[in-house]
Formats: sequence, structure tokens, C-alpha cells
Amino acid sequence: MLGVAGGSTSDDLAARDPELVTVLLDLWRVLARYYLHARVEGIDHVPERGPVLFVGNHSGGLWPSEGFLTALAIHDRFGPDRAVYALAHDFLFEDPTLRRYAGRLGMLRASHDSARHAFAAGACVLVYPGSDMDTFRPFRDRNRIVLAGRKGFLRLALRERVPIVPIVSAGNHEQFVVLARGERLARWTHAHAWARSEVLPIVLSLPWGLTSGFLPYLPLPAQTTLSFLPAMSWPELGPEHADDPVALARCYGEVESAMQTELDRLARGRHFLRGVRRPREAPIRRRETPPARDRGAPDAAATPGSSSP
Repeated sequence: MLGVAGGSTSDDLAARDPELVTVLLDLWRVLARYYLHARVEGIDHVPERGPVLFVGNHSGGLWPSEGFLTALAIHDRFGPDRAVYALAHDFLFEDPTLRRYAGRLGMLRASHDSARHAFAAGACVLVYPGSDMDTFRPFRDRNRIVLAGRKGFLRLALRERVPIVPIVSAGNHEQFVVLARGERLARWTHAHAWARSEVLPIVLSLPWGLTSGFLPYLPLPAQTTLSFLPAMSWPELGPEHADDPVALARCYGEVESAMQTELDRLARGRHFLRGVRRPREAPIRRRETPPARDRGAPDAAATPGSSSP
């Protein structure tokens, strides 16, 4: 029987149900391997222990396959106890049923308080700063990093002194076709008030054809690659720099540049839906136990942001 978490709030770490997570990831592994032909690079850049802030590019609208792939890669590399908590949109926590299952899957209401609780437990936190502006970027911009100028993740990393591990995904924005974000339409209809969104996207998707991006859809079988970059930190910057616009702009530029460089590499020679094979890529496959390591060795060190690729 699946483990059952107790009462859940929007940032209750204990609500996460490792047994349910494992069962769902077993199902997702099959989908990832045989439908998306998913591949992972750079998983060794993730520290084995301790808090980490994962920062990714967001794609696929209501089908955020990169989030599931991230959880699967960490689970298969380190085992079920290396928890990943994803900061999620408010709408998941407004319905009692959605809130309960979101909590059991390790989702937290997006806030710095939620992230701090997870860091205090030594967990990984996954955030997509670009949010709706990124996941609904037009198809022509599918190979562009869109963090939308949002620097909250940097304030969080500096205040909590945690390393940032950027995660870049390529291919999952081919699972449907975004024709337009619909930012002007969102302003006209005051979508921020009733949907907490700055966009009202128009997309082409299966089985609906031309429709709203807010409808669930059947994703196209686009080959997807997920790449973990070397950890980034700024030892010379402390919590007092979390509100320094110059320091934030510098760090933001380094993270965005590193992610764009990697996405450019992943997109080079890529064919629509079919992707491109590279020797460095490793297919998703389950490991029964984490690899043997020298338990006396320190965790993987975070490299300074300026030395990132």
C-alpha cells in the first residue's frame, strides 16, 4: 500500500510521500525512455548531500515534463531519500484535492519561506524563474532562455548561502506549438486577477488544434535532453548583497549566459521531434542502488559563477 501523508499545508515537507513518488517515477521512467527518448547529462554536477537550488528553463505549458525528468534523474542517481521539492503555482493549492496530492508529490507553494524550510532539511528545491513567460514563449523562441528578469531565486540563494545548479532542457518545447503568449490579451481581460498569469497563450496542440494554452493536451513525442550544469556560487557575496541591484544583475547575467550557452549547444543540429544524438548523453535508466562513493569525501564543491561554461 502506498504511504499516506497526514494533513497537508502548502509548505508541509512531511506531506511528501516517498512511496507514491517512487511509484509515479517508475511509470514516468517508461514514458520518458520510450516516448520522449529522454537523455540526461551532467548529473555528477549535483552535490550528493546538502541543500541545492535547481534553476531551470520552463517549457511545455501545462505539461512540465522537465520537472518530472529532474525528479527522476535525482531519484535514480541518489535514491528516494534525496528529496526534490518543486515550487509550484498557487492554483495547485487552492483546491483541497489538488493541494493534498501536490504535497504528497513534493510540491510547495512558491515562496521563499517554503524554500527555506526545504533547505533547512538539506533538500533540493526546484524553481523555474521564467514561469508563464518562459513556458509559453513562442515556438520560434523555443531555444531561448527566458528568465524574464526575475531575480528572486538569486536573492534566495544569497540569503540562504546555497549553491545554484542550473538545469537546461531541450526538446520539450516541441511537445506543442505556442503561436503567441497573449500578453496584450491577458492585460485586456485582467488575467492576473483571475488566473494569476501575465499571459493568455494561443497554441496548436493535440487533440484540440488551435486552442488556449491553459487546456491539458497530448504532448508530441519530442526527444528531450536534460543537462545539469556545474554548481554556481559567489563566495564573495553574502546575504547583505541579496538586495544589491549591481550584485544581482551580475549574478543574473552569469546564470542566464551559462544556461543560454548550454541550450545553444543542445539545440545545435537538432531536428524537430527527433533531436540529435551525442556521445555525452546517457539514456534514462533505473539504478537499483546509488553508486558506491567514498563516504568520507566532501560533497561536490560549488564553483564560482564566473567560471561556469
